[in-house]
Amino acid sequence: MNGYRAVEENYDVVVCGGGLAGFSAAVAAARQGATVCLVQDRPVFGGNSSSEIRVPPQGAASFHAYARETGVISELLIEERAHNHENPTFDNGYINSVWDLIMYDMAVKTPGLTFHLNSSVTQVRMRDDRTVEAVIARVNHAETELTLRANTFIDCTGDGIVASLAGCEWRFGTESRDEFGEPHAPEQASDAVMGNSIHFKAKDMGYPVPFSAPDWAVRYDDPDFFYKQGRWPSDQRSGFWWIELSVPWHTIYDNETLRHELTRHVLGIWDWIKNRDPRLKDEAQNYALDWVGQVPGKRESRRIIGEYLMTEHDPLQKTVFPDEVAYGGWFIDLHEPGGLLAEFSEKAAVESQTGGNYMAKSYVGPYGIPLRILIAKDMNNLMMAGRNVSVTHAALGTVRVMGTTAIMGQAAGTAAAVAVRKGIAVRDVPEQAIHEVQQALLRAGCFLPNVQTADEHDLARQAVIKASSEAKLSGCGPAPNDASAGLASRDVLERRRGQWMAVGSDRIERISVWLDNLSDTTSQSVEARLYAVEHLWDYRVDPGAPLATAVLTVQPGVEGWVEWAVGLDSSALRGGYARLDLMENPLVRWPSAATIEPGHVSAYELGNGIMRRYGSGAMMSFKMDPPQACYGAEHVLSGVTRPYRSTNLWRSDPALPLPQQLELVWEQPIVLGRIELTFPGHLIRDYRQYPGLYRDPQCPKDLIAEALVEGAWTEVGAMRGNYQRQHALVLEKPVRTERLRLSVLSTNGDPSAAIYEVRCYAGLVDY
Repeated sequence: MNGYRAVEENYDVVVCGGGLAGFSAAVAAARQGATVCLVQDRPVFGGNSSSEIRVPPQGAASFHAYARETGVISELLIEERAHNHENPTFDNGYINSVWDLIMYDMAVKTPGLTFHLNSSVTQVRMRDDRTVEAVIARVNHAETELTLRANTFIDCTGDGIVASLAGCEWRFGTESRDEFGEPHAPEQASDAVMGNSIHFKAKDMGYPVPFSAPDWAVRYDDPDFFYKQGRWPSDQRSGFWWIELSVPWHTIYDNETLRHELTRHVLGIWDWIKNRDPRLKDEAQNYALDWVGQVPGKRESRRIIGEYLMTEHDPLQKTVFPDEVAYGGWFIDLHEPGGLLAEFSEKAAVESQTGGNYMAKSYVGPYGIPLRILIAKDMNNLMMAGRNVSVTHAALGTVRVMGTTAIMGQAAGTAAAVAVRKGIAVRDVPEQAIHEVQQALLRAGCFLPNVQTADEHDLARQAVIKASSEAKLSGCGPAPNDASAGLASRDVLERRRGQWMAVGSDRIERISVWLDNLSDTTSQSVEARLYAVEHLWDYRVDPGAPLATAVLTVQPGVEGWVEWAVGLDSSALRGGYARLDLMENPLVRWPSAATIEPGHVSAYELGNGIMRRYGSGAMMSFKMDPPQACYGAEHVLSGVTRPYRSTNLWRSDPALPLPQQLELVWEQPIVLGRIELTFPGHLIRDYRQYPGLYRDPQCPKDLIAEALVEGAWTEVGAMRGNYQRQHALVLEKPVRTERLRLSVLSTNGDPSAAIYEVRCYAGLVDY
């Protein structure tokens, strides 16, 4: 046989592009019952996060506590942390092929999902001007041409090649400020985009290793290029986000030229670090290059016009969309066109060294994202997810990061499967089936800021919930060694700082804070204010009139508890949050607590009337009297599976031994076939903050489910060795019962049993 072998296949959904957006879309659609094909032009999944490029997935949790993206992406990252020995304590370059295999394993195990790796889309076949009939792909090194037909296609190629070949409208470059009035848009529109990057990894050999750059590498000699222009070489172990190039080259057509040019710069930067950097050359003398990437990671190229064009105003104003299907929380992060050839890397990086208010004006989220930016304009069956969605250049600065693109992908895949199930075009889903899509996403573990669970099939919502015990919030002081040498400069009140506190009683009699007077000669005063706040991310510096105020005094050279007799009727706050703010005093230190009570975070005043998460998600030292009952059993039916407007968590009394139980009681018998549970852990911080081989201590490990059947407690399901956030217990045979008991036998280390959500269904299906 001469020429290419021809293979034709038919599916409900074809997803083009196997980065985190495409992968999440494909898995989500398959789990919703669709037959799915995932086409990826590389040998591994993961896109920019893969071992070929090695950019760690980041998202809202990089800036907001308890904002980690959940769903398919969290399932993957939890699995990766549990099995990968690498410690991702720095930015780019550390990712190894364990991550590739975690994704590959999920793809293989997902029923209904077929995938083709090393397969590049070359053509799009149209049924009419508004309907894609098939995509044509060629399998590298296999002399095979694939014709893939489907009801719905999802373009997750990054460059938007499917939408472009289908004749869709798209944008490339920056909009002018006049077009939409976006604060971050330049005065003039241009073709300039954020650039491509490659990264490196270095290894400590334990002895000096010389390095001599080839003569074709770029030579760097000016420290100001790095230390005054936002290109701080933060760690010699790995590559840096600012190793970036775009204009004068085109990020699509000149990709190979950019790869070569980036290689020249990487070797030159390593030469600078090893041989001339005044700060790092001594630290780096024992380091040798271990890996240099040769697949450029892209930040920006085509953006496909959708049924809605999201502008920068939407995240800044937290627009509430009726078709909300995802959320974002990265700041409006716009790198300078040209990257290494530009005057500086990006404004926030420069101002972090020189001061300024760019970050205060760029800090956004969490905010909702509408389904309509994932649906190609005027097309019946074409969607997109990833950096090619329908946003302006300025809005892309916040939605482009991989945590956000992954949950947009899950939303697109879910919507595509719902459209197939209902027999409608995907462009009709926002009007005809958005409730079903939103509820499917919530059931799959995703979070939507403005949508709560309203699943009429969930039998747990008809039950009364009881618990064997419930924890209360008392607070916590600093670690025992916190006052030791070298720590005195930490946690100083250089700016106003706030601490969120869950309210679970009708009165707050006293609040105590641990304060340290750094002056040995004079007493110091700190103004304290107590506010009501809407939720965990209510960052308004002044969210309303204070509920109470006080001036706290600390004697010279003294550290310890300072009591405030608040005497506040808190009945109106019960079930929500109050925020304790201490005003600026650089001679007083308010230390972080030794631990974190779940659902409790702090923030500092950033400027522009807003606050920003403090540290990587810390709780300050405080105590409340009386202790607050904020972890009640009723939270498992709140419809929200993370701290938000309340803790939303049942947590048992940590002073009592395990096992601890939740019990669901129904007035009338129900038929029970499936129990779905959501557990705590892996939410508060960016996943890079968690070490290798990590399993979150808060997550229940072993659990049994018992139902009262014909007057006797009968085991109907068990979970062993769990560390994932979600777990389903599928009964061998549905039972008729009026009572269900869930016993947490052990956790992965925490003394308390804890559960965010319990769902119960009569049927056994996954959707």
